[in-house]
Amino acid sequence: MGADWIVPLLLAGTACLGLAKRQNVFSLMADGASAGLRTVLGIAPHLIVLLSAVQMLRASGATDALASFLSPVFDFFGIPAQTAPLMLIRPFSGSAALAVGAELIAEYGADSLVGRTAAVMLGSTETTFYAISVYFGAAGVKDTRYTLPAALLADLTGFFLSALTVRLFFVDTI
Repeated sequence: MGADWIVPLLLAGTACLGLAKRQNVFSLMADGASAGLRTVLGIAPHLIVLLSAVQMLRASGATDALASFLSPVFDFFGIPAQTAPLMLIRPFSGSAALAVGAELIAEYGADSLVGRTAAVMLGSTETTFYAISVYFGAAGVKDTRYTLPAALLADLTGFFLSALTVRLFFVDTI
């Protein structure tokens, strides 16, 4: 009941505050909406290209082939090989990574080593390319310089430590 009133009360309070300061509330809200649309238009091309590339990689089978190729490396570091597709897709797309994680949990179970590792990986890493394209694109930054390597290293660290954490804390329950 109370949550239904939050937005109307915020809007009414903002309008009253603007009127008390003798400002044109409608004009200010329209200006804000216009600025928001300009931001969306600036970000949209970056998102369209990025999401299209992710879908093409998944549909072509390239991510599955790369995951199969890299699975011995993952095994060496104690990362379940089944999480390889998740590790490859996570830096590009959060929704695709969530779908892969849900598939892993559905197939192996939420309380399995693979399921728990996938869940911790999803919470411990970032959609690096998405974040960089959106934030740098919105700010007009062309040169990512050290941002991309540092962010990918942070993701790699998150993947390794996710697998290690699950093994350390849940070794007896798996």
